[in-house]
Amino acid sequence: MYLEIVSPEATLFSGDVTSVTVPGVNGEFQMLENHAPVVSLLQKGNVKVRGNITIDEAFIDKFSKGKNGETILSISSGTVEMKDNKVIVLAD
Repeated sequence: MYLEIVSPEATLFSGDVTSVTVPGVNGEFQMLENHAPVVSLLQKGNVKVRGNITIDEAFIDKFSKGKNGETILSISSGTVEMKDNKVIVLAD
């Protein structure tokens, strides 16, 4: 599936991933390929991305590596939309 992570400053990441886990306001949830369409508000927490991804050097300092090999972006709030195997995270 395709993921875009967009902040007010720039698009931090765009590319193919195997899964995305986000901090929804009703709890953390994961999206995999062919997930049902969803729109949700996000709260403070971590966006966890799995897959063989490459982060642009200009934004590498915003991401960290998790203990399970996932790539992590800490956010304070945001919105996520999943539709037709495309995930868009609007993150603050």
